Amino acid sequence: MELSYNIMVVSDILDRQLRALADPTRRDIVARTLHREYVVSELADAYPVSFAAVQRHVAVLEEAGLVSKRAAHRHRYVRARPDVLDEVQAGLLELRDQWRDRIERMHEVLDDDDRTDDAR
Repeated sequence: MELSYNIMVVSDILDRQLRALADPTRRDIVARTLHREYVVSELADAYPVSFAAVQRHVAVLEEAGLVSKRAAHRHRYVRARPDVLDEVQAGLLELRDQWRDRIERMHEVLDDDDRTDDAR
């Protein structure tokens, strides 16, 4: 039961991270903040959307753990979390391996089925 629960929790986290990265603006925010820390208002200047929309994008990324936000004086600074991006990559690689294994097993079943048909 514990193993199943852990897989579900990891899957939920990866789902949240992938949903956050599905948006091109959020991907760009992550890319920008990999190089340096940005004040949210600086980020907002870079996009043709409202400040509130950029704040929401940052909040989605923060909820997914992809960026961290810190307050200093009146500013909110945002920085990407490369360690979490590495975890997302590892999760995707694991999914790829699972699907490769499933496809390989399907090929084996189909090959066995073909051999059975040939023997008839």
